[in-house]
Amino acid sequence: MKMRFYIFIVLIAGAAVFINSCKQDTVLNENKMNFIVGQFENTLAESKDTTKLPRTVSNDGSLKTTGIYGWTSGFFPGSLWYLYELTGDEKWMKEAKRLTDALAPVQNYTNHHDVGFMINCSYGNGLRLSGETDYKKVLVQTAKSLSTRFNPNTGCIKSWNYKKSWDGVTEWFYPVIIDNMMNLELLFEATNISGDETFQDIAVKHALTTMKNHYRDDFSSYHVVNYDTLSGQVLDRATNQGLADPSSWSRGQAWGLYGFVICYRYTRDAKFLDFAENIADYILNHTNLPADMVPYWDFNAGENQMVPEWDINSSKFAMDQRDASAAAIISSALFELSTYSAEKGEKYAGAASKILESLASPAYMPIPGKNKYFIIDHCVGSIPHGVEIDVPLVYADYYFLEALKRRNDLAEKRKM
Repeated sequence: MKMRFYIFIVLIAGAAVFINSCKQDTVLNENKMNFIVGQFENTLAESKDTTKLPRTVSNDGSLKTTGIYGWTSGFFPGSLWYLYELTGDEKWMKEAKRLTDALAPVQNYTNHHDVGFMINCSYGNGLRLSGETDYKKVLVQTAKSLSTRFNPNTGCIKSWNYKKSWDGVTEWFYPVIIDNMMNLELLFEATNISGDETFQDIAVKHALTTMKNHYRDDFSSYHVVNYDTLSGQVLDRATNQGLADPSSWSRGQAWGLYGFVICYRYTRDAKFLDFAENIADYILNHTNLPADMVPYWDFNAGENQMVPEWDINSSKFAMDQRDASAAAIISSALFELSTYSAEKGEKYAGAASKILESLASPAYMPIPGKNKYFIIDHCVGSIPHGVEIDVPLVYADYYFLEALKRRNDLAEKRKM
């Protein structure tokens, strides 16, 4: 009984220190922290069914969920792990474990590439924070499943299965999207856990192929590159969620930046660091980046010479729409990049902090907001598809919390 009481006092003290530190924080004050905790409590109250994971809100404000095989399924458990790390409150770990364990069947899933998101955000953070040895097995098995989508002829991992482009004619038999860079962390981790270099070899090859074929001279990225599976040659470069084939879809730029930072973290190969810095500079120096550094959904949105491939009658509302999810990803990536970049570290850390401050402002974190489940608003799923426009999205919350944690780590490091 004395030990339980002692643990309780330690947890209360830790929470008090965290809340008190928030009072002086330009990003996260006490009111905002209370708001975040309240939102997660609301969401958990409606997350008893572990086959339905939170994703966004419906038009009527109700919670919208996804199944365990949906690409966003791992973000809510991952957010709970980060909330536990930020507060020290054991209840968040308990809930994180419950919802992480629900994703176990995903380790054998081979029907798309997003298993890296689904398992690394949940099980990866779980392993880091809880040390659950069984989590290692799940991570390695998931990496094996992901590896089945790698083709040595193309030198990269197939993202989607067969589909057609917006023109209804062009066929994509081996489409690879820039988002796929985010799955490489799972492969690198699997090598660290198992000692099997095959996973890392695939990750490195995929990254090198992406550098060669996905990026333009200014370090903007195509969304989709389609390959010939026999020759490995590029057949088509296009968009699926961006404004136009030649445009720069903002979340795609964010995925690419984050992915190449990951590659440098694990390999310490300077070419990956240089590439990540070039992508970061493209984003931060773009003439269409708003003053608050939360990008429009496409960096070319509003440019008259860019004709949408998907809808020539697209509305001005769509053109002006911000994507806070892209901003959260960029902020998190920049915080990590700042720790590697000798010459530009302060610049990247400052930009990351500015983005985080914007996201934590009433413009993107309304208190109270129009929803009672998520913390970051004004995100975009896919404007061309007409889905999830100007709504909260679970992955925006995940990367916001990750960016917050990385900022805190950086601040602690500077005190030493």
